[in-house]
Amino acid sequence: MTVYFIGAGPGDPELITVKGQRLLRSCPVILYAGSLVPPAVLEGHRAERVVNTAELNLEQIVALLAEAHAQGQDVARVHSGDPSLYGAIGEQIRHLRALGIPYQIIPGVTATAACAALLGCELTLPDVSQTLILTRYASKTRMPAGESLGDLARHRASMAIHLGVGQLEKIVEELLPHYGADCPIAVIHRASWPDQAQVTGTLGDILPKARAKNFQRTALILVGRVLAADGFTDSSLYSATHAHLYRPD
Repeated sequence: MTVYFIGAGPGDPELITVKGQRLLRSCPVILYAGSLVPPAVLEGHRAERVVNTAELNLEQIVALLAEAHAQGQDVARVHSGDPSLYGAIGEQIRHLRALGIPYQIIPGVTATAACAALLGCELTLPDVSQTLILTRYASKTRMPAGESLGDLARHRASMAIHLGVGQLEKIVEELLPHYGADCPIAVIHRASWPDQAQVTGTLGDILPKARAKNFQRTALILVGRVLAADGFTDSSLYSATHAHLYRPD
């Protein structure tokens, strides 16, 4: 058997990958993070057992995986977004390795990608930013040395901040010295879900706008000049003056 860590995508059930959906519909056991994965993602499954792990602890989840292994049953372990980003799969994998249980990771569409799609923008633009930093705000999980928001903000690159909407005021305070008050920022709630919502502005005016929306959780913060850039240079990829392997002349 194999435990498949499947990225279900940001919420829209059509944004799960073809491979992820195929495995989800063929595995006899499904363990899914019900607090973040909508039930619609599970439609079409033929599993004998479906467990919402939102109320389970790590030991209980590992016990279920070990039970399926003993019975020779493949498991679809379904996480939101892409499981390699803030998916808490690392500790599960550590237990699986210790128990000799095979596993695979099936990538998924990230919340960051869904937010960029909703905003209708590219996060890496020539002359503006060619770097995207994915990070989170330090709360229960401390940040390693050199990874504080202020340290990362010195790069002034495009930034996606997870798990921080409740600390937006502190985040803005740390970003302002590096990005400037006129830097665009967006707060996106449940991107790609039916109730998705967003608020946009600058670091100088976003706080009252965000308070009016009263987003409490499940929101991503995007910061960077790319969110409102217009006068950037065209990339060389499609330039008529740029030759490459597939367009030598």
